Amino acid sequence: MKDQSRREFLRNLMLGATTLAAQPILASCGVKPVPETQVPTVTLAATELASTETATEAATETQNQYPYLVVTRGSDAEQMVRQGMQALGGMERFMKSGADVIIKPNICVGYYSFEYAATTNPWVVAALVKMCLESGAKRVRVMDYPFGGTGEQCYKISGIADLVTAAGGEMEVMSSLKFVEMDIPDAVRLKRASIYQDVLTTDLLINVPIAKNHGMAKLTLGLKNLMGTMLNRESIHPSFEKNLVDLATIVRPQLTIIDGIRTLMANGPTGGNLDDVKIQNTLIFSHDIVAADSYATRLFGKTPEYLPYVIKAAERGLGKADLTGLNIKEIFLDA
Repeated sequence: MKDQSRREFLRNLMLGATTLAAQPILASCGVKPVPETQVPTVTLAATELASTETATEAATETQNQYPYLVVTRGSDAEQMVRQGMQALGGMERFMKSGADVIIKPNICVGYYSFEYAATTNPWVVAALVKMCLESGAKRVRVMDYPFGGTGEQCYKISGIADLVTAAGGEMEVMSSLKFVEMDIPDAVRLKRASIYQDVLTTDLLINVPIAKNHGMAKLTLGLKNLMGTMLNRESIHPSFEKNLVDLATIVRPQLTIIDGIRTLMANGPTGGNLDDVKIQNTLIFSHDIVAADSYATRLFGKTPEYLPYVIKAAERGLGKADLTGLNIKEIFLDA
């Protein structure tokens, strides 16, 4: 049996889920449904499991060649991105030529421009688009599922749309038709969710949250930013910490970059008062979303224990909350 990568496995899984969802529509149009016995099924045989273990070992060896986490500080956002990615092994470490790439910033509202630190810095996003295309990406899409305004409004007002388009990327409005209800196999509480199928099947998912205060979650960082990949996100609020970690078991960005250039220190997640914004000129890079979040708590004078969902994610094996002994490289560009 042909070996499958995790992404191929998820593509097949999404195909099966989409086929099942389409049956009632096909029947209403007079089209004979596919018999249930013919719907594609996905199983992991011993060869797939062995291949996955081998790939994991190879990935671990690659990670050991580079810093586990990189922090850049400076005043030029694009140079901060480029220097941080270079230290982490370059964009080529995370993607092959011809890759389909999705960048997921935080573009939650269309109320304010980026100065108010409710949305990700547009120059950071544009720099990532440029680097992906320079590394041979076939397509680079930027998207989020806003809760305060339409996608078009939020993309425009944030400043991200203009810079991404100028950099050669595409802004994609996340259509409700592309969210697919699916099981979360390793879930403790959130057993099913409607997830945007493309974030599961893309070759490279880059998670680029802004670091900000949040009334319910305490802070919005990498893990919290994953909520923008699911429909009906309010369903995650009861037992928030467990549900968020469950979501993180299936939405797995290969790269997380936390925008701490302008941080919203109070009245998040939407802000609206420049007095709540602190200029910290910091970016945090890691393949490990939990480690990135753990380090980012320092921007608020906190430790990882301040965010119980970060600790729970580490306990579930999704990353490292204890940064002791990890290879962390800090780069000061204006020194």
